[in-house]
Amino acid sequence: MSKLTVKTNGVSKKMKTQLTAGEHSFTIDEPDSFGGTNQGPDPLSTLLGALVSCENVIANFVAKEINFNLQGIEYEVTGELDLRGLMGDNSVRTYFEWVKIEAKLNTTESEDRIQELRELSDARCPIFQTLKAAGVDINSHWTKA
Repeated sequence: MSKLTVKTNGVSKKMKTQLTAGEHSFTIDEPDSFGGTNQGPDPLSTLLGALVSCENVIANFVAKEINFNLQGIEYEVTGELDLRGLMGDNSVRTYFEWVKIEAKLNTTESEDRIQELRELSDARCPIFQTLKAAGVDINSHWTKA
């Protein structure tokens, strides 16, 4: 297996989008204050959630490869963007200026091994690398829980 094709379908009504990905369905919406119906997370929170999930999957792949005792990870991811860009100001970029990843690992491994896992995971995570390629300042900080 050298290539993966990913497909998601969506049906939108106003700000709310009902999505299907394979056998799964989910809703992405905006809060009432932004014109939505608040029936699901907003797209930006969903992107950060996808980053967490992708980092976790890759970390588990890598942990197995390097014989790392990984029992779980707790993430907190924060991002900031300037709303003027998405509201139409062409002088302001429309995507995150920065993203901060705080990961607390449940492990018996040393801090050096945790940093090895972080570096390998960040380098292989498609969503992390997509944000990095877009020029988003990403600060990834992993520690023992």
